[in-house]
Amino acid sequence: MTGVPLAATLVTVLEFVLDTVWGGLLDALAGVTGIDVLASPFMQRAYLAAVCVAVVGPLVGSFLVHRDLAMIGDTLAHAAFAGVAAGLFANAVFATSVPPLATALVVAAAAALVVQSLVDYAGTSRDTSLAIVLTGSFAVGSVLITAADGGIAVGINAYLFGSLATVSRANAGILLAMTVFVGLAVGAAYRPLVYVTFDEVGARAAGIDVRLYSRLLAVLTAVVVVGAMQIMGVILVAAMLVVPVATAAPVTGFKRSMAASVVAGLVATLGGVTLSYWYDVAAGGTVVLVAIACYAAVLGWTRVRGRVAVGSAGASSSADPSRGDADGSE
Repeated sequence: MTGVPLAATLVTVLEFVLDTVWGGLLDALAGVTGIDVLASPFMQRAYLAAVCVAVVGPLVGSFLVHRDLAMIGDTLAHAAFAGVAAGLFANAVFATSVPPLATALVVAAAAALVVQSLVDYAGTSRDTSLAIVLTGSFAVGSVLITAADGGIAVGINAYLFGSLATVSRANAGILLAMTVFVGLAVGAAYRPLVYVTFDEVGARAAGIDVRLYSRLLAVLTAVVVVGAMQIMGVILVAAMLVVPVATAAPVTGFKRSMAASVVAGLVATLGGVTLSYWYDVAAGGTVVLVAIACYAAVLGWTRVRGRVAVGSAGASSSADPSRGDADGSE
């Protein structure tokens, strides 16, 4: 491998994963099921992005929801919007070729650290710090759009609302790398993250660097937001951090609940992308609607099961004569 440029090696690996592994799998499924859309390279990239979003969203969102930080996804999505605007602005004004996703990741990660710093050092509450960063980021993005005489407004629409057309081979590769990075990071820091999530005071007493792991979680959230932005769009990206986790709430045990939330995310993203393609509607909105439908279905099923269980318990109690005698003796 000596002498082979790193870029060429990465391209070769990406082609193998996208074409041979992932493409070959979906081509085989298309042959078995007769669903032609699975054999389309364009949709294969979209489905790969959907799977990545479905995995990393609930993976990070499980920690956020239990720490009452569900809205940080929305805040960092607006920061990513400012980052995209900054990249498009630089390309339009200075004739550069900065990838908007790269600037979005940098700005969103910086915003995540600012949020945590406001909480740690400025004594600002979480809600206030989130509101400051959210509104400030959106203000920066809107100023940059108008400063370029509206020339970048068209280019930014795909990032605002999400689009299957934005998932190029390069973007699919970036999202796949982000997914591997987030998965490895969560796996390596799982125990401290769980400790900090459920017992922050106990974690401090045990010598765990709570600030470090809080910052790590914030940065991982920024990575997820930027990755999901390709399909979901800035406006709806926070949904995949929260809705699948809420759907899996009835499952007991944190690991099992996290796994169930990933399954819920897969149903939402794969179903949403498919419906979006069939009916030619916005991918992000469709994914969110499917996710909410899954949540509503699980919520309804849980309520019905609870009522049936209460009714059965009541019926058994009234049918048990020994309980009636005991009650009468009292």
